Amino acid sequence: MRPTEAPLDWTRVDVVVPRVPLRTRGIGMAGFRQDVPAPADIAMVAHPAVTLLVDLSGAGELVHRTRDGHGRGSAVVGLLPGDLRVGGGAGECLQIRLDPVVAASVFGGSDGAVVSLADVWGRDAERFEEGLRAAGSWDERFALAADVLGRRLGSGPRVDPEVAQAWRRTFGRRGRVRVDGLADEVGWSRKRLSARFRSQLGVAPKRAARLVRFDRAVRLLAAGHGAADVAAGSGYADQSHLHREVGEFTGLTPSAVAVAPWLAVDDVAWPESSPRS
Repeated sequence: MRPTEAPLDWTRVDVVVPRVPLRTRGIGMAGFRQDVPAPADIAMVAHPAVTLLVDLSGAGELVHRTRDGHGRGSAVVGLLPGDLRVGGGAGECLQIRLDPVVAASVFGGSDGAVVSLADVWGRDAERFEEGLRAAGSWDERFALAADVLGRRLGSGPRVDPEVAQAWRRTFGRRGRVRVDGLADEVGWSRKRLSARFRSQLGVAPKRAARLVRFDRAVRLLAAGHGAADVAAGSGYADQSHLHREVGEFTGLTPSAVAVAPWLAVDDVAWPESSPRS
C-alpha cells in the first residue's frame, strides 16, 4: 500500500503480526489499527499474492474502488487489480496475503478483480467477520483466521499440478523465467500452460513473472540499492526497462519508490518479503 494525495499518517497506525508461525504454508497476516480512526485514501500496489482485506469496523467502513467499480466491506483482491484504492474510516483491518495457488483453493478461480468477500463466501463471510471482531486479542484473531482458511482449503477448484509447479518456479526464480521454459518443464505446450495458468491464477504466466520481478526490484530499491544495480541484478534489459516497469506498476519513478512509505510499512508487516541480498 502507498499513501496518495490524502496521505495516511502511518505514525498513528499500529501494525501487528503473528507471534508464532502460521501452520498453513502460503498464508501471511498482519493487523492494522489506527489509534484515532480517520478517513484515509490509499493506493494498493500489486504484489505476487492474493489479498484478503477484512473490515473489522462492523459498519462497512472499509471502502474499495477501481476504475471498474466500488464497494464496501471485506474484499478479495486478485493478483493485478488495476487502479485499486482503499479508504474509509475503518479503525481496524486484517490483511491476509495468500499464495495464488492456495488462494485458488480457498476462494475459487480469480480474474484479478476485486470481489466482495460476501459474494465469495456468502453468509460465512459475515460469521467470519463477527468472530474476528469478538476475539479478545490480535493473537486470537490470527488463530481464528488461520483455522477458517485451513478448513476452507480445497473448497475451490483444484489447481493443476503443472500450473502450481509453474508458479513455484516463477516465484522461486524471482520472475526470471521464460514461458517456453516453464512449458517444457511441465510437459505442456506454451499455449496450454498460458490458458490454464490464466484461468486458474487470474493472470498469464508472462505477466506473473513481470509482477514477481517487479516486487523484488522495488524492495531492493527500498533497501538502498541503486537503480542501475537493481536493473542488472533483477533481470531487466537496462535501467530504462526498470524505470518503465516501475512506472507501469506504481505510477512512480524508481527514486520515488525507494522512499515510498508503503514499502516501509510492508517491511514491518511482511518482514519475510524483505530482500536478503
